[in-house]
Amino acid sequence: MILAGGFATRLRPLSCSRPKTLFPIINKPLLQWIFEGLATNEIKEAVLAVNALTQFHIKQQKPPRYGLKIKYTIDPPKTPLGTAGPIKNAEKIIGHEEPFVVLNGDIFADINYKQLIDTHIKTDALATIALCKVDDPCRYGVAELENGNRIKNFIEKPAKGQAPTNLINAGVYVLSPKVFDYIPKGKQCSIEREVFPVLAKEHKLFGHMTDGLWMDIGKPEEYILTNKIILDNLIMANKLKPLKKSETKSPVAIDKGVVIGKKTVVGPYAILGKNVIVGDNVQIRNSVIFPDVKICDNVTIDGAIIGEGAIIGKNAQINKGCVIADQVKIKDNINLTEDFAVCPAKEISETILKRNIIC
Repeated sequence: MILAGGFATRLRPLSCSRPKTLFPIINKPLLQWIFEGLATNEIKEAVLAVNALTQFHIKQQKPPRYGLKIKYTIDPPKTPLGTAGPIKNAEKIIGHEEPFVVLNGDIFADINYKQLIDTHIKTDALATIALCKVDDPCRYGVAELENGNRIKNFIEKPAKGQAPTNLINAGVYVLSPKVFDYIPKGKQCSIEREVFPVLAKEHKLFGHMTDGLWMDIGKPEEYILTNKIILDNLIMANKLKPLKKSETKSPVAIDKGVVIGKKTVVGPYAILGKNVIVGDNVQIRNSVIFPDVKICDNVTIDGAIIGEGAIIGKNAQINKGCVIADQVKIKDNINLTEDFAVCPAKEISETILKRNIIC
C-alpha cells in the first residue's frame, strides 16, 4: 500500500499543480521509482491511497507500472484520514490472509522489501518498521530498540535534544492484518502517533535496519539534493551514461527533445526535462528544470527549481533556493534574489531583491 494523499505544503508553489509523488527525480516521477522498486522485489499488486486530485494527476501522467496491478482508495474530501485511516479504509482490498507492506509515497528509499518481510515473519511482529540513521532525527518518528530489534519506544517528532536515538522511521513498514483492530474506521488516525506507540508498549513493534539510500524530498533544498545524489549514484553504477557534449559539465541528465544553444554551459548537477529549450550563452548548474521550459539567451540559473512550461526571459538571473512554479513568465533583465518563490502562471516584470513569495 502506497500512502500518497498528502498535500506537500513545504514544496509549494510547485506542489500547487502536482502531487509530491509525481515530482520528477532524474526526469522520472517519484512514483515510477517506487513502482520499479516494488516490482524488482516481486511484489505484484499495489493499492494507492490518494485524494481525488492526486488520483486524477496519476491517471493523467500514467507512470510505467512495471507489471504491477494498481488499485485506488480515495480519502473522503472533508475528512482526510491521516496515515493510518487509509490503511483501515483499504481493509477489504488488502484482506486478512498475509502481512502487507505500507510505504509513504513521498520519499525516495532503496529498500529490500524481501528482507523486511522476512524479518517481520521471523519475529512474529504485528508491525515491523524499516529504520535508518540520520543526523537530525527530530523531524521524524524515532525508534528506541531493545533485545535486538524490538522497539521499546516510538516517539513521533520529538523535541530538539529529546530524541533517544538517531534511528528513524524510513516510511516503510510491514503490517500483519491484526493491525486493523487498532485503527478506527472512517476517522482520521496517525499510525505514528496513535498506533506505533501502543504496539511498542505491547511488545509487538519491531525494527529492521536498512542501509540503502534514503532521501526525504519534503523541502526544495532536499529535493535538489536528492536529484544530485541519485544522479551521482546512477553514473557510478553505469546506469546513466555521462554526457560528453561540449555544452555540458558532468554530471547532468538531459531528457528527450532538449535543445541547447551556442556558448551555453549545462552543469554540473543540472537536470533538464523533456523538450526544454535553452538559448545562447546560458549557464545552468545545481538546478532541476521541469519539462517544456523555455530559457532565453544570457540567463544564469544556479541552485533553483524551474516548473513546467515556465519562460525565463533574456539576461535573467535566478539564484540559489528560488522556486519558480509551472507556467510562470520571468521577463527580460530580471534578477531574483535567493530563496524567492513564484506561484503558478504569474508574471514577474521587475527585479526582486528581498525573499518573498509572489502568488
